[in-house]
Amino acid sequence: MRIQWHREDDIVVAELGGRIDGSNAGQFNRRMDEAVSPNDHHLILNFGGVSFISSAGLRVASILAKQFHASGRKFAVCALSAPVRQIFKVTGFDQVMAIHESQADAIDALGNAESGSTGKDSLR
Repeated sequence: MRIQWHREDDIVVAELGGRIDGSNAGQFNRRMDEAVSPNDHHLILNFGGVSFISSAGLRVASILAKQFHASGRKFAVCALSAPVRQIFKVTGFDQVMAIHESQADAIDALGNAESGSTGKDSLR
């Protein structure tokens, strides 16, 4: 598992790579906790480089989504490969998280959400 961090204006983007499974989900969770602060208002998880995600990895993403939504912050995922998208669909996570085709789409949607737009360009 790899994570590269960067910012796009006030949006924190984590570009993920490799496999996210039971062997590294704890590390994934710790690295998210260490890097994301309560002052970060928007988070995008870019799954473009992820080849597989297990239920343990989905749990970490779910916890992050709940934390962000509970505090009125915005959370989205993007750039899911076909196999990862299928896992999100089968588990129902595509119904509870905003999923965007690309990082640019996610950034645009979160920026529009800040300005009051619904940002309903997510994939379903």
